[in-house]
Amino acid sequence: MPQPSTQIPESPEYLRLSLAAAMTLGFKPGLFYRNARLYCINLLLTYRSGCAGRCAYCGLSNARPAQYRDKTFIRVDWPAYPTSEIIERIAERQGRIKRICISQITNKRAIGDTASICRQLRSRFDIPVSLLVSPTIVSADDLRQFKAAGADKLGVAVDLATPDLFEQYRGGGVGGPHRWETYMNRLSEAIDIFGPRNAGAHFIVGMGETQKQMVEVIQAVQDMGGWTHLFSFYPEIGSQLVDHPMPAMDHYRRIQLARYLIDENLSRAGRFGYDEDHKILHFGLPASELDEVISSGVPFQTSGCPGKNGQTACNRPFANERPGPNIRNYPFPPTEHDIQSIKKQLRASPGSD
Repeated sequence: MPQPSTQIPESPEYLRLSLAAAMTLGFKPGLFYRNARLYCINLLLTYRSGCAGRCAYCGLSNARPAQYRDKTFIRVDWPAYPTSEIIERIAERQGRIKRICISQITNKRAIGDTASICRQLRSRFDIPVSLLVSPTIVSADDLRQFKAAGADKLGVAVDLATPDLFEQYRGGGVGGPHRWETYMNRLSEAIDIFGPRNAGAHFIVGMGETQKQMVEVIQAVQDMGGWTHLFSFYPEIGSQLVDHPMPAMDHYRRIQLARYLIDENLSRAGRFGYDEDHKILHFGLPASELDEVISSGVPFQTSGCPGKNGQTACNRPFANERPGPNIRNYPFPPTEHDIQSIKKQLRASPGSD
């Protein structure tokens, strides 16, 4: 079995894999909690010069101490393997893989490598390919190039709910290169180029936003023609926000429910009600309709790009928390017991977990 590179490898010859993807492709041993399955192979471009970003919460930030920088990202290890070997492993398991996602870092070499790897994958497999791009280095022409290379979905990791929070944690507040306007403009262009509901934004809940602020930015993306996918903040060891708390479970559950209602056009931000702390009091639906939505469990499953069957393929098992009873994004349909726990969490008082 090929071993991860002991020196810093580089794309396009090497790619990093999420731990879940490495397990799914047989590079790493292990079992998923509650027999979860990963359906999307998450690939991350990698370069010796690293990422130009200095995002306060990110494991890839060049502001993170060197002893941590190549170890974890979104909570877990991302070992690097030869691209050719990754492709062969996908070929052996393509019946169980519903999507592939290529993620950029803020490094200009990533533009050409993203397109070439996407073309390589699409020429070999009938598996849809998503891209997660860095707007700071990508132009509208690059987006057109990516679509021509065969990508069908494109994501922009805006992450923060407001311009001020974005500036604080990704821009001038940390000496970083990213700007809110660049991200939102590139997202708008991506929706125009890839088509409605084929491009959208990632957001991280628990970065100091109010529930109302997160709801409003989700609605804004929906009105642009995009979708939204949610992460719950998890502190990376060695990052500037290592001591920042995870969001309370009731806060996250309300945002998950709001996202689903908005993205599925079941309600709108303007119909929601809030208390004096901008916490959601109601979702603008009759109680019976809201209970039916909650009881389905779907709003609390991972929101991610779908496979060809229309079902979420990028289900990222346990990317928001350690495996255990307090699952934040369910990578499988919640059981009745799970749904009862979710209902209790939704009813929890502010600040509880």
